[in-house]
Amino acid sequence: MNSELLWVLALLLIAIVLFATNKLRMDVVALLVIVAFVLSGTLTLPEALMGFSDPNVILIAALFVIGEGLVRTGVAYQVGDWLVRVAGSNETRMLVYLMVTVTALGAFMSSTGVVAIFIPVVLSVCARMKISPGKLMMPLSFAGLISGMMTLVATPPNMVVSSELMREGLPGLSFFSVTPVGLVVLLLGVGYMLVARYWLGNSSEDDDKGAWRRRTFRDLIRDYRLTGRARRLAILAGSPLIGQRLDDLRLRKRYGANVVGIERWRKFRRVMIGVAGNTELRQNDVLLIDMSASDVDLREFCSVQRLEPMVLRGEYFSEQARDVGMAEVSLIPDSELLGRTLYEVGFRSRYGLSVVGIRRNGEAMDGKLADEPLLLGDILLVIGDWRMIRQLHMQKNDFILLNLPAEVDDVAPAISQAPHALFCLALMVAMMLTDEVPNAMAAIIACLLMGKFRCIDMESAYRAIHWPSLILIVGMMPFALALQKTGGVALIVSGLMDVAGDAGPRVMLVCLFVLCAAIGLFISNTATAVLMAPIAIAAAKQMAVSPYPFALIIAIAASAAFMTPVSSPVNTLVLGPGRYKFGDFVIVGVPFTFLVMLVSVVVVPWLYPF
Repeated sequence: MNSELLWVLALLLIAIVLFATNKLRMDVVALLVIVAFVLSGTLTLPEALMGFSDPNVILIAALFVIGEGLVRTGVAYQVGDWLVRVAGSNETRMLVYLMVTVTALGAFMSSTGVVAIFIPVVLSVCARMKISPGKLMMPLSFAGLISGMMTLVATPPNMVVSSELMREGLPGLSFFSVTPVGLVVLLLGVGYMLVARYWLGNSSEDDDKGAWRRRTFRDLIRDYRLTGRARRLAILAGSPLIGQRLDDLRLRKRYGANVVGIERWRKFRRVMIGVAGNTELRQNDVLLIDMSASDVDLREFCSVQRLEPMVLRGEYFSEQARDVGMAEVSLIPDSELLGRTLYEVGFRSRYGLSVVGIRRNGEAMDGKLADEPLLLGDILLVIGDWRMIRQLHMQKNDFILLNLPAEVDDVAPAISQAPHALFCLALMVAMMLTDEVPNAMAAIIACLLMGKFRCIDMESAYRAIHWPSLILIVGMMPFALALQKTGGVALIVSGLMDVAGDAGPRVMLVCLFVLCAAIGLFISNTATAVLMAPIAIAAAKQMAVSPYPFALIIAIAASAAFMTPVSSPVNTLVLGPGRYKFGDFVIVGVPFTFLVMLVSVVVVPWLYPF
């Protein structure tokens, strides 16, 4: 083992540790890898930056835009409404239709995006059917992962594997290369979940608290302990608040006073207006305030700020429901809000909404919430203008809505263009199937047509692209080349041959699946595919068999991230709404991963002989 290989393996280990501990963003780690390779002389600058010229990186970016177009035109939400209509109140039928629908959508959209869309649908269904969301949330996440096994464009690992085949001078995977295996795994998954659901969602805690059903305002007020915290204060003449912006006053930081609404005189009557960080206060305004700090002397606060308490009948949240909306928000795994306080984020200025409650580990938090660092799994209760709440659908890089407003069509700003969006999707698939147009060009053409038909605008298109995922792929690609140049791939293949070389290619497939699934517990499935694809193809060459079964087993294993809630973002998304524990995924996910491995080892060589 030469010194260059030791350096590459050490750098790989450091990257895996950073990915697993989440001390640095994954895209930052990927960029640091590029810098390290160039400065150390392991790779030249063109070699280290080769990922930026890879057509599959462009294809993945274009597919993010296609998926956003399907959301903006309401196609995805209409599918959710259809699911509710056809499944009725039958739990078994709902589970089957849910998994099939999510898998079908995920074959053309980001699985994370599809699962995020269906979480509130499932919550609503569970509330109506009076069942625990735990019975459907894990089937939802598993279906999202299985969707990655349905088409070439369903998930980045498939395209990474195809790109590696082409780099070796071989034809890449076709659009439906993985589909037969995916269909078998889907059937297996539906049958497995029909049995496993009896182990899920049976917690008495769920039944007692009625958690995670679509709540009313009254339920939210109770669950977040908002009762008694409401204040209605009028601004008197001479108040130091007059003419000041809310952000400049820092009332929440200083007093725990969160202004969530303002009553203001307009045309001889008081109207409720939404608040933002730049809202300027006026004399005679009546502030609707949530006092989250119990140690603040209200009399002293009103005296210093020249405020007069007003009569408050009932809970103002409920009374103002027509003008002021409320929703629960869940942070996603790679949200930039994690580890930062509401004050540091400038939540109200950024989103035009106020956070009035935080639930952590199922319990509502007390005290000054603005100073509390946000953690993964926290559920935030936001309040503000309904229009701003609907716009949270566009902030998918930070969080998802768990409690959607009933007028779901209002969140689809281009709903009239839904037929055009479906046409663009169908045209892209048709071009990919004919092989007359490169896949990346087919996706770009579909994106341009979606813009032409006003399914999506340029601002939304750029915002839809998940840039950290693209940078991660670009940054991990040099690892494969570095391992090849320094003899690392040959060393790993030699080790695999020593373990399973004499036992035949099927045993080698098992070893590759296990190794890929194990690495996927610590780093993203995309990075896993980047590392494992060249090893699998090299192993096939060493055994003098077709590389396609070996390449496909890597693509399937990369999507088989069922074993823990942190194996994939879709698992993490349903962890809170399903009220699961870490062990729930281990108990249900490990046996299913084993079944997927057995099915893959049998079916893949049958479809693509050695």
